[in-house]
Amino acid sequence: MADSTPPAPDAPDPTRVVADADVLAADLLVGGDARDALDVVRSHSWIDLLASDPLLADATAIVESLADAELADAWREKLEAERVRIEHPEGDHPGLATAHRGDGAQLLTLDETLVTADVGVKLGGRVQVSVRTPAAFLQVVDPEALYASTGGGTYPGPDRDPRA
Repeated sequence: MADSTPPAPDAPDPTRVVADADVLAADLLVGGDARDALDVVRSHSWIDLLASDPLLADATAIVESLADAELADAWREKLEAERVRIEHPEGDHPGLATAHRGDGAQLLTLDETLVTADVGVKLGGRVQVSVRTPAAFLQVVDPEALYASTGGGTYPGPDRDPRA
């Protein structure tokens, strides 16, 4: 994401990010790299967080199982207002399908089976998405370079409170 070369026309949009259900739940319940990565997204109004209804349902179920239903419902309501809603076929992996259908360039996940080189090769022919852990995302994300690559001009810095 640090490259300032504009993406190819058929490339996914580098300003569109998907957080898998585990990352969404970890953001709320644990913090750490998941929260820091999503704070980068939430801090910039020009970066979209994509999420399908099935993805939010999975995340809500995780939060409900680890905390309680009241927290899970209130949190989901907030996420529904913040996300860009993406639809995808039933039965697809919610994170990957959201990235594919939503033209997302990044999928943040804690699922180690998705961040292997083998999976990257398999996905490359069908879905153009970088699958990374939140920690790996934090190592490569450069909002200033990303802003410049989208033709935005001079980077204004973060323009939103990530915790609002």
